[in-house]
Order: sequence, then C-alpha cells, then structure tokens
Amino acid sequence: MKTEAPGKIILFGEHAVVHGQPAIAVPLSAVRVTAEIEPAGCGGGVTVLAPDQNVTLHLIGASEKEDRLYNALAYPVEIALRALNIPMPDVCITIRSTIPIASGLGSGAAVAAALIRAVGIAVQRPFTNDTLNPLVYEVETRHHGTPSGIDNTVIVYEQPVYFMRGSGSATEQRPNTIEPFQITNPFTLLVADSGQSSPTHITVDDVGALYRADPNRIGALFARIGAITRAARATIEQKQGESGTLYTKLGALMDENHALLRELTVSSDELDHLCDAARAAGAHGAKLSGGGRGGNMIALVTPDK
Repeated sequence: MKTEAPGKIILFGEHAVVHGQPAIAVPLSAVRVTAEIEPAGCGGGVTVLAPDQNVTLHLIGASEKEDRLYNALAYPVEIALRALNIPMPDVCITIRSTIPIASGLGSGAAVAAALIRAVGIAVQRPFTNDTLNPLVYEVETRHHGTPSGIDNTVIVYEQPVYFMRGSGSATEQRPNTIEPFQITNPFTLLVADSGQSSPTHITVDDVGALYRADPNRIGALFARIGAITRAARATIEQKQGESGTLYTKLGALMDENHALLRELTVSSDELDHLCDAARAAGAHGAKLSGGGRGGNMIALVTPDK
C-alpha cells in the first residue's frame, strides 16, 4: 500500500498571506513524497524509514522530543494516532521524497500529509481530505510557528487554490477562505532552484518583526501584494480575446510582487540573479516563490523559451 502527496508553488502573495492578504498557490506534481506501508512484527510499534536520509525511527510510545527529525517524521504519526484515538499499530512506513528540503516547495507539509494518510490506511480508517487538512496544518505549526495554512491546503487537496487566512477573535473566528482556482488559459512556468536552503519559519518571523516595528509601511506593502494577487487571479481567469495578453499582464505582476518581497528583505542575491537571468533570456516575468532567502524562483515563459 502506498500514499502520496505533491509539492507546491506559491504564484503570488507569499508572506502577505500570513497577514490577512490573499495568495495563489498550485500543486507541483512533478515532485512528490511517497509513503509505503508494510506490516511489522508484533509489539514493534511504528517504524519510519527515510532511506534518502539514512534515517530509521522506532516509535513505540508517544514522546515529546523537540528536534527537527522528530517534528518531521514522528510527530505526524502521533497526530494521526491521536486523531483516530487508537493505540500505536505495528507497521513500517518507508518515506521517500523528490521535493527539495527547505526550498519553499512544501516538503514538510507533503511529508506530513503522506505519513498521516499512511497511518490511516494502515489501520483501515483512511482520512478524508477535509479531516486530513487541519492535521497537516497542526504539523506545519510545529515546523513554522505561524504558518498561513496555504501549503497544507494545496498539498492535501492537490489543486490550485485562492487562499485567504481566517481572522477575528478567539470567540468570533472567521475560517480560512479556500476557493478552487480556475486556470482559464494555461501558461508555462519555469522553476529554478537557488541551491540555498532557507527554513520558512525564519523569514516568516523576520517579516512579522518588520511589521511590528513599522506597521504602516509594512502593512502598505502587504496591501499592495494583496492587490497584485487579486489582479493576477482576474488575469488568469479572463476569457480568451480580452484586451492585453496573459503573459504580458501576469509577467508584470510577478515582477512587481518580487520587488515588494525584496522590500520585505526575503529575497537574496542568488534569487535576484536568477530572476534577472530569466528575464534576460526572454521570460515575461519572474519572482521568488515561498519563504525566500533561498529556495526557488519561478519565471513565466512561453513554451518555445
């Protein structure tokens, strides 16, 4: 038995989405996490194998370790068992991934989704996407502190979404807005890896600190990124033959979004260089995607480019 989960790309709205603005994200199905489930010996508990990283974890009882390996591999299993309210089964889960770690492609959420799904399948109580999504978000919270919720949503449902984080008080909380995103006119994106890892929680925390120090200026940047995201959705959903070309409009919005992310201090020399190189080679627009200061750049290109 096997479960899977894709990577993801944020097209528009990263960082601003944490502060109440919309974002657009799509699954990146070319890179994936797979989890294979096999029965294990009686009393052995759950064993998680990650051969790509030469890691073997034996989980016999619940623990509260605080380290990256536990958060990534063991915590999703514990979340799943808690949600199902069952004792630990005897099962071996082998997890493999082609998603680069700490690169803004949703590696952590994809691993969590595949592992939690694997536990449900192993005990013949599979999770629906609606029950899985908040569990993956709980894992993301442990990874990133205050995640937007966009990674888990795109990866769990594996479809493009227009996302806006919920807000309000503890007693009058408005839920997240999750709308399926209709791509009326297909377009081509090039994804380029900067070669630098950058944990998302660090850049999210740093941008939050910028906002607390200067809420008027940083809030205005968030608002402009939100406006760009809304314009991008309208552009992608426009009917064929409407004024202006999709590539021209969308490319300009990508370039402006990247410039604003630079002002939020989450770009890097490598990402800026990749964006410049892509534009020089004929891309209509380019921007960083994800947490920034590493990870990936995306460029809007015609197929012939």
